[in-house]
Amino acid sequence: MDVDRDAELERQEEFLDSEEVFRRNACTIIEEMLELNNDPTEHTTFLVDEVLHCIFFLGNINKPIITPEEIVNDEEMLNCLKRIFPRAFRLFSSQLPKRDPFSCVLDMIVHLTGESNEDQIIEQLRNLNTQLARGEENHLVPSVICVSQNTQRRGSARHYGLSMSTSGKTPGQIMVAASCFSAWDSDVADAVMTYYPNKQKKPYFDGRINLPKYVRCEAFNLYDRSPKAPCKSCGDLFGLATTETKGWAHGNCAEVGSVSNLFKNEEEVQVQAQSQSDTVTKPENRKRVRERVRNHLKMLLKEKNFSWDNKFYPDIVFNL
Repeated sequence: MDVDRDAELERQEEFLDSEEVFRRNACTIIEEMLELNNDPTEHTTFLVDEVLHCIFFLGNINKPIITPEEIVNDEEMLNCLKRIFPRAFRLFSSQLPKRDPFSCVLDMIVHLTGESNEDQIIEQLRNLNTQLARGEENHLVPSVICVSQNTQRRGSARHYGLSMSTSGKTPGQIMVAASCFSAWDSDVADAVMTYYPNKQKKPYFDGRINLPKYVRCEAFNLYDRSPKAPCKSCGDLFGLATTETKGWAHGNCAEVGSVSNLFKNEEEVQVQAQSQSDTVTKPENRKRVRERVRNHLKMLLKEKNFSWDNKFYPDIVFNL
């Protein structure tokens, strides 16, 4: 009987409840970002501010709500963060994040490490992942990294993206919509909105992208660094060859952020890859698809009792 009791206690420790997983992982990410932001000459403090706001927002729409005070339960550290980052504490309950928290972590690591040091970047992210708590819901844990690169140019820059680090359907859909309106390259956002939110292609809008063959778009599992084939949804969005029949909700995969960063920095690739459909260039179609996404986003926020002021953090006002 003692053996059975010990096994049950071990099982309970391994599968923490959802609230504790969120709190632990949020605290770990914040501490990591503060540690990385230890050189004032690097000008990365804005990324700490952004990650705080995003984590507090996700805690605020969690069920049950997880407050900043519950996440940062060290009073001295909490008061220090409130003093340095007052806007993140003031606006997490009214403004939407532009992207999920691990995208900020990725930007921090890429900036400090250098985009060419691919192995080191992946290893740093893997090391952080191993510190995160696991449970039935793996809050704030990305599982895949993608690297995109223009192989036609020797020594071309690498552009990174991570799978969405939210847990649950509603937070994921909220963050995908927010990223479409505020963070992702407009062509990538068009591709995602072609399918958002129900994975069904819209008959009146076709923003699908066809990446040139010379573009490297390669994903890896962050747990064991094994190659990760594109899912069906990534085939839909980017024309990537794949035999996978399962597709995640469009916008959740690491390829989306990676291709978005590629397009923002490689205009030649963007022009060659963007949708050729005339449905994308018609203003009435673009307005219609954006209204569809906005209305779904507002419905999700209403379900979470979140009163949105139509602004994204930091400092973007939403307009159709």
